[in-house]
Amino acid sequence: MKSPAPLERLVRALSQLPGIGERSATRLALFLVKDEKGVADELGRALIALKEKVRFCSLCQNLTEEPVCSLCRDPARNPELLCVLEGPADLLAVEKSGEFRGFYYLLHGALSPLEGIGPEEMKLGRLVKRIREAKFSEVILATNPNAEGEATALYLKKMLSSLKIKLSRIASGVPVGGTLEYTDAQTLARSLLTRREF
Repeated sequence: MKSPAPLERLVRALSQLPGIGERSATRLALFLVKDEKGVADELGRALIALKEKVRFCSLCQNLTEEPVCSLCRDPARNPELLCVLEGPADLLAVEKSGEFRGFYYLLHGALSPLEGIGPEEMKLGRLVKRIREAKFSEVILATNPNAEGEATALYLKKMLSSLKIKLSRIASGVPVGGTLEYTDAQTLARSLLTRREF
């Protein structure tokens, strides 16, 4: 039996979301068809508002409704520090830690030649412009500790080395509350390499 065309269209659209396969998309679409609480209507309005109102901050590339986000407008933040992250979820995690009070720059991805994402696609010229204009004294490269994140950090290190600023990389290793016995070999090796004086 063939499903109605609008239902198939919704399943295809939902299947394109990260982490949503065809079965999950079908389950969500059927829920929305049977919805009596107005979830489908609210979802539609929320998606339209998202596309109409949310944009990238002109300074840090964070998501905002204003030309410049609230973090970039905050006078209490440390003007000496810039933390470079891969995306908005990373920024939320760093902010939640409460340990960083400087400014941010979001790359919205990481270098990945296999996926066709090179330096040109990431618009790294904006980052250089931001660093030059704000005169940061330290840039923290906080890309993820995976192959793409490491490649991105190394590329940024080469690219930014001519700016005569302090470059640092976030440490990575054994998580707080973790045990060495259950830590994978690569994480354990990195924690030994990035050890600090105690």
